[in-house]
Amino acid sequence: MLKLHYAPNSRAERVLWLLEELELPYELNSMPFHPEALKSDEHRKRHPLGRIPVLEDGDVSIYESGAIIDYVLEKHKNGGLKPSVDSPEYPYYLQWFHFCEGMIAQPMNTIVVHTILLPPERRDETVLGQAQRLASKSLTAIETALDGKEYLVGDFSGVEFMTGHCCTKLSDLGCVTDEMPNLKAYVERIKARPAFQKAISTT
Repeated sequence: MLKLHYAPNSRAERVLWLLEELELPYELNSMPFHPEALKSDEHRKRHPLGRIPVLEDGDVSIYESGAIIDYVLEKHKNGGLKPSVDSPEYPYYLQWFHFCEGMIAQPMNTIVVHTILLPPERRDETVLGQAQRLASKSLTAIETALDGKEYLVGDFSGVEFMTGHCCTKLSDLGCVTDEMPNLKAYVERIKARPAFQKAISTT
């Protein structure tokens, strides 16, 4: 059985959401998002930097959320939820699958740090503003790509667990504005999925 090492409000949500969508049996090791748990000797044996998610599948133990999602789709969905390699959609699937970590994650992390994690006296409005502008530019690209479409690449796909998940988080942070109607509808479409709701409510 698959075993997911997980903490709420993290990239591990992506993997839990995928497991729920695929209705795969799994065991969940839910840990607090705190150094005492994540930096423990026990968890460092799973991930040398003490990060999550980590997925165990028999003798396989793998980390990095994007790698885990790709692994699960290939190993347990027979390549489903992604276009075939010879499909004209395949290059764009790869593009949008990796867009979140390449273009969205860094400014999103900065926004979280300077609105939630740091105490008010240590927050930097200049740094926050720069991150919000960078995030807005990336979200505008997604808004344009969604014109006339429900999902970024064909039907619901692996892209949604990566870039789609980031969009929901940025929406929660107030970065998806009324000037982005395609993106707002996309986020609501994702949030309405029962598997997503179960994943984000898991503690």
